[in-house]
Amino acid sequence: MTLSQRLAELGIDLPDVVPPVAAYIPAKVHGDLVYTSGQLPMVAGALPATGKVGDGHGLVPASDAKEYARQSALNAIAAAAAAVGGVDQLTGVVKVVGFVSSVPEFTGQPGVINGASEVLGEIFGEAGRHARSAVGVPVLPLDSPVEVEVVFSLS
Repeated sequence: MTLSQRLAELGIDLPDVVPPVAAYIPAKVHGDLVYTSGQLPMVAGALPATGKVGDGHGLVPASDAKEYARQSALNAIAAAAAAVGGVDQLTGVVKVVGFVSSVPEFTGQPGVINGASEVLGEIFGEAGRHARSAVGVPVLPLDSPVEVEVVFSLS
């Protein structure tokens, strides 16, 4: 089954590639790998939420942030696919780095970034298993709660 067939089976439509917000490109091919720039959870050109992840009034709940990490991973697939001429050129996931803008006492960054890891596993199957880092940071671009970058393998 091709990756595009798997996406259709899962009912997942890849989003449009998010335009860069600074001086970079969304993805770059190097050898048999494609590296994405950090992807925010943009939907139709806008962030679904802003702020820090944590528990309490005015903070982004971890469960919401997990969904935003999922969206960031889908944005990464779209960026990589555009760089290589289509999603079916992608053969697997090598590495995921996830950043969570969180309050100092929040330690659930791995659970948030599971949103990205889990959707990559659903889409790529065994080839979606990857090395990963999940890092808490004080602030991200545009006050996004999460940012995800992915390294994909190519056919």
